[in-house]
Amino acid sequence: MNDAFFMKRCISLAKKGLGYTYPNPMVGCVIVYKGKIIAEGWHKKAGQSHAEQEAILKVDDPSILAQSTLYVNLEPCDHQGKTPPCSDLIVAMKIPRVVVGCLDQNLKVLGKGVKKLKDAGCVVKTGVLEKESKNLNKRFFSFHKNKRPYIILKWAESADGFIAPKDSEGSYWLTSPLSKQRVHQWRSQEQSVMIGVNTALSDNPKLNSRLWVGNHPLPIVIDPNNKLKKMQSAYHLNNKQTFLLNTDTCEMGRRGKQISTHEIMSALYQKNLQSVIIEGGSITLEHFIDANLWDEARIFLVKKVLKKGVKAPRFQKDSSSKPNFIEEDQLLTLYRD
Repeated sequence: MNDAFFMKRCISLAKKGLGYTYPNPMVGCVIVYKGKIIAEGWHKKAGQSHAEQEAILKVDDPSILAQSTLYVNLEPCDHQGKTPPCSDLIVAMKIPRVVVGCLDQNLKVLGKGVKKLKDAGCVVKTGVLEKESKNLNKRFFSFHKNKRPYIILKWAESADGFIAPKDSEGSYWLTSPLSKQRVHQWRSQEQSVMIGVNTALSDNPKLNSRLWVGNHPLPIVIDPNNKLKKMQSAYHLNNKQTFLLNTDTCEMGRRGKQISTHEIMSALYQKNLQSVIIEGGSITLEHFIDANLWDEARIFLVKKVLKKGVKAPRFQKDSSSKPNFIEEDQLLTLYRD
């Protein structure tokens, strides 16, 4: 029996939940009987059935579960939340073998689900496609292990190193329409999107995913001196859901100091945000680059030449990384070691 083959299917199913399962992880499950998949499931949305339950309930003849193997990319839960523990259901259905991609890093679950299964006599195999399984839920794991959201930096820069022309009014897009749509797809996958107050005032961006079907992220603006509140800007008034990081929400701001990157992440953690995509401008991006507080960088390199304008963030690009191409735009994706 090829455990990796079936685990790969679990991961493929789990990916369908990207952007919809927060605050829960993405989980896929397949049930195999005599070498064939007889049922599949994935977690679609917080509060709805977990992947294991969805797959088990699809089996036409429950009696064959006692001769089947259940595959799942994340350790089955062992605590009561909005849904019952999956480990209890697996035990109740007498499934004799369970293959797990990786253990859950949530302390409510870590190791407990596997222990309950083993104590009930179930044969449990862990670590199948473990790297791929962990990468799938990198946002969930960052939140529970690092006590902060997964941080994605994103910008586009011209061939001569600028992110916007000088004195531009409103939003300015260096990239192609197709690349812009890709950015909106990314936004639909993350819980929040963050900019600095200068970008909010100069560009008045909507910060939503209107060009892609999916959820809109929570807009966040770093505004240490309460500029938006003082100016009663149209941006602040038109985006009532925007989370403002200012003297009202950050302790350092109340002390008249610059809001630190770690304080920002702490505030986002307190709001239970597992991911944030930071879209600039340069000052905001460099704030996190200089603190080495980021997980992933997505950089569009375009052929346009601006000659003058707003300089792109200072960032050491890995020359060994191969860019993807979206029309004529190069997309470079880098990960922090």
